Amino acid sequence: MSVNPVLMQVFKNRFAAIAEEMGVTLNRTAFSPNIKERRDFSCAIFDQAGDMIAQAAHIPVHLGSMPLSVKAAIDSCDMQDGDMIMLNNPFQGGTHLPDITLVAPVYTGEAKPSFYVANRAHHSDVGGMTAGSMPLSTSIYQEGVIIPPLKIVANGEVDRNLMDFFLTNVRTPLEREGDFSAQIMANLTGAQRSRELIEKYGIAMVNLYASSLNDYSEKVTRSAIAMIPDGEYEFEDFMDSDGVGQEKIKIAVRLEIVGDEALLHFAGCDAQVRGSINAVYAITLSAVLYVFRSLVEEDIPTNAGCLRPLKVVTHKGSLIDANFPAAVAGGNVETSQRIVDVVLGALAKALPEIVPAAGQGTMNNTTIGGMDERTGRPFTYYETLAGGVGGTARNHGESAVHSHMTNTLNTPIEALEYSYPFQVTEYSIRKNSGGKGRFNGGDGLVREIRLLSDAEVTVLSERRMLPPYGLFGGKPGKVGNNLIYRDSKKQQMAGKFSEQLNKGDVVRIETPGGGGYGTTPPAKKK
Repeated sequence: MSVNPVLMQVFKNRFAAIAEEMGVTLNRTAFSPNIKERRDFSCAIFDQAGDMIAQAAHIPVHLGSMPLSVKAAIDSCDMQDGDMIMLNNPFQGGTHLPDITLVAPVYTGEAKPSFYVANRAHHSDVGGMTAGSMPLSTSIYQEGVIIPPLKIVANGEVDRNLMDFFLTNVRTPLEREGDFSAQIMANLTGAQRSRELIEKYGIAMVNLYASSLNDYSEKVTRSAIAMIPDGEYEFEDFMDSDGVGQEKIKIAVRLEIVGDEALLHFAGCDAQVRGSINAVYAITLSAVLYVFRSLVEEDIPTNAGCLRPLKVVTHKGSLIDANFPAAVAGGNVETSQRIVDVVLGALAKALPEIVPAAGQGTMNNTTIGGMDERTGRPFTYYETLAGGVGGTARNHGESAVHSHMTNTLNTPIEALEYSYPFQVTEYSIRKNSGGKGRFNGGDGLVREIRLLSDAEVTVLSERRMLPPYGLFGGKPGKVGNNLIYRDSKKQQMAGKFSEQLNKGDVVRIETPGGGGYGTTPPAKKK
């Protein structure tokens, strides 16, 4: 059967539409603001082997890691029609414990599943030592409930024993069950749309075009890599700290371009640390895939084909390929951003007209939890905060947006104050925080919250000591700043901290700006 280029586009859009509709279902039926407002989730469709066919335009840090979770589910469990597997173990394709993946087979009369659909959503609490499950931990055991691949749905029915066990170990069980139900509905939607596609075209044709789309993405990605001059390019940057004592932790890459393939060697990275910024291999793979996918200007599916020209070499036990039971809560959100900075820094030496200066390089993770005095119920709030984007050879960087490995929205003030015992006292652009240059970096933002109930506050942030770099003479962006006010007295906080605050206390997060690009032209004489 030959491949028709017109049908190729039809299938490309049909597969993407399945993933997008799954996302719409999850977004509309979720309980937590983190999912329904911020859209902190991803949805995708996979072939029989667990290779990704298409992912909706959701969260980049899930790009390379979701397929590893799906393959872990396939290898660990016998999935029958009507079953779903849940897992969050970072050492089995996950990212960090709050990100829970749900995998469902799609049967169409064959002995084995024709496809798999899956979604991953960030739950605002999965237990652990601090509210929000993003602690300053030294072991993954302190971060929450670790879920290996387990059958949460069997023959269309939720396993109540397993669900009740999980809900008993989290701070906000009603919200968690609501978000789980939304994830189940998203997979049911994806499975139904997949079956409809097969009913219309037949399994042979659908499989042909699924495979052809992977080949197509590989071909276009190889073309983009072939445009990079052959050679070796090196770059290094540092994490501020691990949150428990170690500072200036190195991430380094040696990028080798050979024809239409890219080899990335991360042998120069520091060893894994005690704190929670360790990243598993899946995160490093996702960061690399994100960077090279961004080089492709053509609208191709993000699928397994994009990874074929890339080889990522790491050292087990390093910061970016940690061994169990390393603490990893911040690796997904913070270290992933620095990996991107490092790979882009290396690429800037080969593609100076294309690669931007460093963005804010952090997600400014903020979690707040306690008892809501208004309702008498527990609450957990989680949000990543936007910042500045680096300048480019053509444009100033954007201000106050999520960039690189995060693609979420902000939680609107109205939704925030409705859902939580908060008063937002400032939400603004952080003026002049972007680095100066021929093209300036974008500015960060300011988010200031007054607590209306006693609460535990944990912040995992980076770029509080080492600023986002500028390129080719551009100045670095301004570092971020974390403050709390107790009884109106200002207290400077570290980039990573956990504090018990009282009603009336204020948390203020000032996010970094992006780096500038190019030397500032001299001022014209009057």
